[in-house]
Amino acid sequence: MSKKEAIYAGGCFWCTEQDLRKVNGVIDIMPGYTGGSESEANYDDVATHKTSHREAVKVEYDDTKTSFKKITQFFLDHIDPTDAGGQFFDRGENYKTAIYFSNGNEESVAKSLLVELGESGIYDKPIAVDVLPVLPFYVAESEHQNYAEKNPVRYSIYKQGSGREDFVNNVCAIRDEKKINWKD
Repeated sequence: MSKKEAIYAGGCFWCTEQDLRKVNGVIDIMPGYTGGSESEANYDDVATHKTSHREAVKVEYDDTKTSFKKITQFFLDHIDPTDAGGQFFDRGENYKTAIYFSNGNEESVAKSLLVELGESGIYDKPIAVDVLPVLPFYVAESEHQNYAEKNPVRYSIYKQGSGREDFVNNVCAIRDEKKINWKD
């Protein structure tokens, strides 16, 4: 097994964590904060915009079972990649989407997937996901780790109420209807 890491900001990290846990080959996921210039981050400061960090997840994966590309494709199918102001009812810099790269290959993969997504015909607005170099990652507080598993009812109400679930289901229906699949 060869372990690698990837970092994604997909709005609320509870949802991003839970969605990416479904990818075969993912070993572990840690919600946290990244992208800011401050030397530390915590939920209260990030949520009240006292830092420039975004909610994000660090994904540890087995690259003999999956790849940065496949995880990124799955990630893009579970966010609104056209929303430049946050995700669903979570608004602000701390909820903006990003794919973080640690080398030139990951940067190239991320950018090419965004071009492919923009040309797919699924969305009628431009793609607004940032592609950024990896910055320090600060692990979120324990109450935010595995949130969906520890708080299934609250998580379900949050996800449904945010509009994320309906949006993702609609995108899947459009992909199926138009027979749009990711290129290998």
